[in-house]
Amino acid sequence: MSKLSIMLLILSSCSKSVATLDQPATTSKLSARNNLTAVADSATLLVDVNYESGTKNSDIPNLTTTHATADSAEYVVGSSRTGNYAIAHKVVVGDSSYFSDNHWRSEAATSQLFDDGKYYNGDERRFEASFLLKDWVPYTTAWAANGAIIFQGKQNGGGNPAWYLNVKRNTITFRLPYANIEPKIINDFRTYINQWIDIRIDAKMTTDTTGYYKVYCRLQGEPDYTLKWEINNIATFNQAVTGPNPSGYLKWGLYLPASQPNSTPPEVPTRIIYHDDIKIYRLH
Repeated sequence: MSKLSIMLLILSSCSKSVATLDQPATTSKLSARNNLTAVADSATLLVDVNYESGTKNSDIPNLTTTHATADSAEYVVGSSRTGNYAIAHKVVVGDSSYFSDNHWRSEAATSQLFDDGKYYNGDERRFEASFLLKDWVPYTTAWAANGAIIFQGKQNGGGNPAWYLNVKRNTITFRLPYANIEPKIINDFRTYINQWIDIRIDAKMTTDTTGYYKVYCRLQGEPDYTLKWEINNIATFNQAVTGPNPSGYLKWGLYLPASQPNSTPPEVPTRIIYHDDIKIYRLH
């Protein structure tokens, strides 16, 4: 064998594929104590809720599922962003079986995944989720204009979340309630009803003004994420929540904080949303 052939053989045996942030390596579902999976050089996958188990908790023992009592408040569906399954959340305003934790809501959460599903002051995280507005009735002046929270960074200790994704009229916004900031991420989602939408949020969670948010979106048919909005030099924990070591976690589903039955103008009585591929990465 020639020297050139030997060199090519050595180089071939030492090479390996590298996953990018947009195309992370395929991994199994992670509980809070599973081994971490590296994605590129600057991000580590901590939690992957992909529902490929076909179960409401995605086979993650401590994943919080809905507290609403209706059988259809949370259910697995075969229409998914990737793989075979996703999760559906449903709320029917006026039906008490869809009322839980003092509001019309049905949500899942990482609040009990203490090792990886929670984050603390100074942590840099990437939060990802895909969602589909199932047969969503668009806003008109005949209906109440109340928003629906579909993905949020909730904080322990109560009060407003640090941030949340809000379906508001016919737009999707990213709201920072403590700072009263709410940019539009999608100006008009009506074209994308019953289509999957991917959201990515990079954040440094801080109680001082060294934090940041970068919000990305990828619509169906688009190959890459697009940066929609960012802010730097901001306190990213909700400053109204006090405590020596604030922590946060993810929630996703449907939360209708301002909804009331028999309102004027009336509510859209039934809302359904699908979620898939909820991920938390540690950055840097």
